[in-house]
Amino acid sequence: MSGHDSNRAHGTERMAEDSGDWARFLGTWLKHPLKMGAVAASSTAYCDEMVARSTIGNKGRILELGPGLGAVTRALLRAGVEPERIVSIEYDSQFATALKTRFPRIDIIEGDGFDLDKTLGDGGAETFATILLAIPIVNLRQSERQALLQRYFRRLAPGGNLTQLSYLWKPPIEPIAGRFTVSSSDIVWKNIPPARVWVYTPVEGGSAR
Repeated sequence: MSGHDSNRAHGTERMAEDSGDWARFLGTWLKHPLKMGAVAASSTAYCDEMVARSTIGNKGRILELGPGLGAVTRALLRAGVEPERIVSIEYDSQFATALKTRFPRIDIIEGDGFDLDKTLGDGGAETFATILLAIPIVNLRQSERQALLQRYFRRLAPGGNLTQLSYLWKPPIEPIAGRFTVSSSDIVWKNIPPARVWVYTPVEGGSAR
């Protein structure tokens, strides 16, 4: 097979995979809407924006929470992140199985992204260069969201940040003075629906209680 034919075949496979992902996402959302962070897989532009705003240049592994079927995972790889640096925690068993097939060199863990100590089983020992969050938190009260975020901060290496995909047009997690700041990307219109990337940065010396 020529290089042109090989590229065309690969492109056809990816189109079929993407089409299947849309159907699988929608089907899972219809069954369990509160467990899904999105109705459909996020666009390439949106995922690339998330990765661009994450501190992937820091030392250490990268933690991805709620990878779904790998849209952001692919963006990390496009950005040059070595697959062995990525740890992806996925709650849905079918999604986790698909991820293990698609990304055999990535550490895919089927488990609860809300309880990292239990899921990672390391007693809180490992810290990460950055955390990319795409699990649903809209059903949590604001105080619960803030407490969850600060637990995540304990898993960040110095200089790290946490980025979040969200359709909300205001911060899903409101900042706490002296603890962490919140910023965002511009609206990414090439996504269904249009959305922002939210960036949470711990304040140096601030408590992560």
